Amino acid sequence: MKQSASNTAPGANLYFAGLDIGSTMTKVVLMNTTDRILSAIKGPTGPEHRQLANEVMRMALEQANLQLDDISYIIATGYGRVNVPFADDQITELSCHARGVSSLFPNARTAIDIGGQDAKSMKIEKGKLVDFVMNDKCAAGTGRFLEVTAAILGIRLEDMGDISLKSTKKIQVSNLCTIFAQQEVVALLSRGEKLEDIIAGLHDALASRVAALVRRLKVEPDVVLTGGVAKNIGMVKAMKENLGCELLVPEEPLLTGAMGAAILAKEIYIKASAEGETISTKPRRLEKATFFH
Repeated sequence: MKQSASNTAPGANLYFAGLDIGSTMTKVVLMNTTDRILSAIKGPTGPEHRQLANEVMRMALEQANLQLDDISYIIATGYGRVNVPFADDQITELSCHARGVSSLFPNARTAIDIGGQDAKSMKIEKGKLVDFVMNDKCAAGTGRFLEVTAAILGIRLEDMGDISLKSTKKIQVSNLCTIFAQQEVVALLSRGEKLEDIIAGLHDALASRVAALVRRLKVEPDVVLTGGVAKNIGMVKAMKENLGCELLVPEEPLLTGAMGAAILAKEIYIKASAEGETISTKPRRLEKATFFH
């Protein structure tokens, strides 16, 4: 462990990094003490997510014209957070998402994140996570549900939202199980149902599942939707209808976890500096992880 003497003035021009190693995407955000984002990079995680963090970090550093040694503190979050050898600390994705959301939307009280392999709802008070519910046991209610059905329909995942907005007929997709939903989609196609109506039905089925999860917490505005699914305009519409309220969506909904990690890295480091404490940091080498903890 490298020991950083925390005697740097809190107002100094320091740099901080947040890495979010998700199930499908790896994200890195670099920022300074004023919370100005210097670079933000996304890359597919893939099966070797433990080895991708160093590459995404390298690209982020290049974009910001910084060296790894310039980064005062690094926090990793997400599924693969324990496999980032150059991260100084790990914090759960729930806490990082809550902090990232509140930095963008200070009045946020409810945050919904729909990722590739889970969906979660978070209750936020004064920028901090106070309660949450999560579905990470089944693909129904996650981005994987849409990914699989897009493949069955023979369309690109990123086109589903625009296509669904053309729907004029609400079709009910009764099977939320991903496997049985595939069979139901094939049956609907063979019956001559329109593609846009089927996709709108899929969006509604997914939104209904997530809305039921969210209602396990009291839904309080402002409500923010994040995660890769938030880039799907059809899903945003379906979520609004199922929750019966407006939703705020960040400009880049995939980055809230990494952003929150970077902000927490800054707050931890600045607090230690102000209190004259010494903070431990890892060696500044962009190494690949070779094992899981």
